[in-house]
Amino acid sequence: MWLLTVVVTLLFCQLYDRWTPAQWGTPVHYDGDSLEVLARIKAAAEGDLAPLLPQTVGRLGAPGEANWNEYPGTDAWANFVLGQVARVTGVAAASNLALWFAHLSAALVFYGWVRLLGHRREWALTGALLFAFSYFSFNRGLPHLWLVFTWQVPLILLTTWLIGGSGRWLQQRWARWLCVGTAVALGASNPYNLFLYLQLLAWALVAAWCRPDAKLNRRMGASCMAAALAMFALTHLPVWLYHDDEGGQPLLARNYAGTEIYALKPIELVLPPSDHRVGLLASLGSRYVRWSDWRGETFAPYLGLIGGAGLFWLMAELALRLATRRGLRPGAPGLQALWILLFSSIGGINSILAFYFGLQVFRATNRYSIFLLALALYFLMARLSTLSRRWPVPVRWGTAAGILVLGLWDQVPRSVSTGARLDCAREFAADRSLGAVLESQLAPGALVFQLPIMDFPEGNPRHLLKAYDHFRVYLATETTRFSFGTRKGRASGNWRHDYERMPPADLVQALEAAGFDAVLLDPAGYAKPEHREFLVAELSSRARQLDTGEDSRLLFRLQPVAQPQLPLALGPTFGQGWHSRFRPREGYPQLGFVPSSPPSKPPQWYQRETPRPGLGAERSTRRFSDVTRSEQIRWAHGDAVLMYQNPRDEPLLVRVELWLSAPDERRLEMRHNRVKVGELNLDEYPRLLEVDLLLQPGHNRIDLVTDRRAVRVSEQRWSLRAFALHELVWVIN
Repeated sequence: MWLLTVVVTLLFCQLYDRWTPAQWGTPVHYDGDSLEVLARIKAAAEGDLAPLLPQTVGRLGAPGEANWNEYPGTDAWANFVLGQVARVTGVAAASNLALWFAHLSAALVFYGWVRLLGHRREWALTGALLFAFSYFSFNRGLPHLWLVFTWQVPLILLTTWLIGGSGRWLQQRWARWLCVGTAVALGASNPYNLFLYLQLLAWALVAAWCRPDAKLNRRMGASCMAAALAMFALTHLPVWLYHDDEGGQPLLARNYAGTEIYALKPIELVLPPSDHRVGLLASLGSRYVRWSDWRGETFAPYLGLIGGAGLFWLMAELALRLATRRGLRPGAPGLQALWILLFSSIGGINSILAFYFGLQVFRATNRYSIFLLALALYFLMARLSTLSRRWPVPVRWGTAAGILVLGLWDQVPRSVSTGARLDCAREFAADRSLGAVLESQLAPGALVFQLPIMDFPEGNPRHLLKAYDHFRVYLATETTRFSFGTRKGRASGNWRHDYERMPPADLVQALEAAGFDAVLLDPAGYAKPEHREFLVAELSSRARQLDTGEDSRLLFRLQPVAQPQLPLALGPTFGQGWHSRFRPREGYPQLGFVPSSPPSKPPQWYQRETPRPGLGAERSTRRFSDVTRSEQIRWAHGDAVLMYQNPRDEPLLVRVELWLSAPDERRLEMRHNRVKVGELNLDEYPRLLEVDLLLQPGHNRIDLVTDRRAVRVSEQRWSLRAFALHELVWVIN
């Protein structure tokens, strides 16, 4: 074990270029999803994200706090432990230690698996290193940190073999503890691994039920399944206990298409990546990128030459055993590999479950390729261990070393260029410098409003500003609070989009009234220079611009009022039941409302001017269309929800005007917090529904309920129509 630990550590330092304290203090990746991973570690280090407690981040979502209860991390317990490490080492060093431990733990567990089942040391070492440094792990890296922790995979396979086997192993106490411990660990970690574990465990129980003498196996299998599910429920308790903003759209958009895009494509198991060391093999990957239109996490499933050969040998032996009436029964590795292929492949069992039963959450089944790699490497090492039994020791070790060198040379990506590493280090250092400047010029705990507004999680980029780039200043500071990090599509944070649309003069006044101390503007988020220059000039004329050194981001000092009030959204948030806004492209069928003949008299709102959002009596008119412009109508595909968060301690009186139509004649009923407040008969012409609402402090839900099912107007996506919202007027008195 010590030799394996040393080898893994040296390989890690070489492959990631982590030889000096300065390199260990810089993350290996500082972009995209890696920023969210680092932010979670930072939040855990500051005591915000802890298992079983409300998942709120105090320094994000200013002036309140970022509520992530609906967006739990996949490994809350491990992230919490890593956060405690970060208190001592810093976030960047903790992320590097986590990557190192991910490779080390995978190697140690795989080695123990092969040795426990009686195979030779040299082959166990070879398989362990090939598994620990798989292309899968390098492809995931820091952006998918917890997927790199593949140590669970050998334990899943081993424990399901024990439960589905003869029962001899389970007579020993350590084996029973191993099975239960694995189940508990899986319940507290990545749900993808748990999902496949439950499938393999179910098949192991089927095998145990087929033998009348396997009562212990059946009891252990049922106990493990119960332990895994109980731990999963306990880990995700905050999701159910602290859920708010009822009626909101799902934070993470998942649909059937995702199960095809991110499904396991068998060709990708043996398809070399486009950056392969060998030009001929790299050209195959490049051709795949050019020719394939339906790609997800491309090249991540690549097994490598050694893993691919092992899988081919495994499946060939399985086919031979299934085809031969007399002979050995099919072994567990082959049957499990066959099930994983049938379940995970595009159009396979997972796609059937998603299409017919709505189980779309486990869309990225290409991630199960790591199970195929583990099975292939185990099978190959076991067969080579048997074949080389009579070989001289130097020949065995030499052959194993040759296979190891070939496998690592094939599956380890080319080293990141020195320039790219330096760029990453410079960006990290620049953020640290900006953070130091920001905290030196603002009081501890100051509130900073970040522009442009970015949605979280999985928001869309804004020009050159990527989805999680606003996390950078959070990572570089210790006390400052930032507006980024609130959940998208939730009433509690929708005011940020309203404020961004304000004229700069009104924006400054509104932010100061809400208690903000500064505005941090990132020019990378603005595509049009004239827009950016106008915004900077207007902010500079109303707020003092602070020096940020050579950093491109601009900081403007505000003068917050002595008694700030929490900001009010200028209108409601669209929740469940609504299609997203849709603009038909040329040549596509028109999906919006087009009246067969114009109304005899234009409705009142047709010529109404949209008032500018003010700061006194807030009046917001949200126009989605007029009679002749159908592409911006907001359609509902059934009963639909509007949400509003009243942050004040007293109720708010709101005048609501909704212009609505429907593709047929139907009745619509409005309910506020489940109480009926209005109703309207709809047809193809827009009609007005006027209601006065008393919004209570906290979350308010408005349901629009129809008495008929939606109508499908075409076979295109988003063509299910229940009713349309043409204009919404929201006046706070």
